[in-house]
Amino acid sequence: MMVPQELIRRKRDGESLSGGELADFIAGVSADTVTEGQIAAFCMAVYFKGLTLDERVALTQAMTRSGRVMNWRALGVSGPILDKHSTGGVGDKTSLVLAPLVAACGGYVPMVAGRGLGHTGGTLDKLESIPGYLIQPGLERWQDTVRQVGCAIIGAGAELAPADRRMYAVRDTTATVESLDLITASILSKKLAAGLDALVMDIKFGQGAFMSELSQAQALANSIEAVAKQAGLRTSALLTDMNQVLGTTAGNALEVRECIDWLAGGRVEARLAEVTLALAARLLVMGGLTQTEDEARRRCEQALASGAAAERFARMVAMLGGPADIVERASAYLPAAPIQRAVPSPRTGYITRMDVRGLGLLILELGGGRTRPQDRIDPSVGLSQVVALGQVIDTGQPLAIIHAQDDAQAQWAAHKLTGLIDITESAPVSAPVVNK
Repeated sequence: MMVPQELIRRKRDGESLSGGELADFIAGVSADTVTEGQIAAFCMAVYFKGLTLDERVALTQAMTRSGRVMNWRALGVSGPILDKHSTGGVGDKTSLVLAPLVAACGGYVPMVAGRGLGHTGGTLDKLESIPGYLIQPGLERWQDTVRQVGCAIIGAGAELAPADRRMYAVRDTTATVESLDLITASILSKKLAAGLDALVMDIKFGQGAFMSELSQAQALANSIEAVAKQAGLRTSALLTDMNQVLGTTAGNALEVRECIDWLAGGRVEARLAEVTLALAARLLVMGGLTQTEDEARRRCEQALASGAAAERFARMVAMLGGPADIVERASAYLPAAPIQRAVPSPRTGYITRMDVRGLGLLILELGGGRTRPQDRIDPSVGLSQVVALGQVIDTGQPLAIIHAQDDAQAQWAAHKLTGLIDITESAPVSAPVVNK
């Protein structure tokens, strides 16, 4: 019989754990015989002592087997089963466009997404700003949506990797989010349970990412690719820059609106477009839908221009409980904060640095994120029209627009935001957004 505290002690002391021991521990997590405190202690021990590759594979597979593993072929889906996952960043909204875009190009995307972790927003939190959208619609409804629409973004419910769901919430509130080993197991357990043919990873680095250094992001990419290979899942990782907000908005409903505007034919911020198209193109090639990434990009651009991707997004939202006319009438459905205040630049110059993590924490303090798993999120708060690195700005021009519930919040946030963005007389050195 596995004694949780003994397993925790051994990992705390740097010992290796067997596949059977890790499987027993995860079974206890699923059955609620392992307490929240023991999960927290285990995560902290892993954070400090790490796992070997064999331990990572065993932990991932145990978490995968804690629930149902999908078989889409048995459900009559003949096309490639594809998905993308990001390690998270402030303003990272690529999933909302990528899933319907890949579906419009012939792939099937049963995306199991997550909530916000720490200072970054979560895809599920963004989608919950759409009235009626069911992030846990039940297995049959999810399957039907994937079959009929080609994509469905949901949360891992009781059926898929339930052990990860419990551990995920504990990690968010115990400062163990950044563990390379736990990130690897968390991501891949959900993706393996979703029955994928191929996965592309968007691994962020920079001030707004959990992995601040490029070398850390590369280490995580190597870990995920190695574990996925042993588990039989084709996986490729792109490393993307998170030293500024991705897109022009940060905050749940604001980010959904930015994506809908793009899908509906509006202008899109260049970095957001580059990351989304690079990930989608890699997936189309991995899924055998195109021969080259250049060809894949052309197909993606056609799907956006024709409205095919927007149509898939609208159908997905409708089948998962949201309004059928969300694309045409987004303003009628997405909540808006009562106070919207521009933050004027205190000087003229170039935007040279952005404390992206600080901006994410600012949104959290406005109510747009969680400090405890049970906290309710205010989907309306956040930032829009956020400046970009290298942009020239004049005194008085807005650095961003704050969306808040009252004047006091807006005033506090404006004062704080001014200190999170540096303006100098010299232009910064530009950096590519996609590094691999």
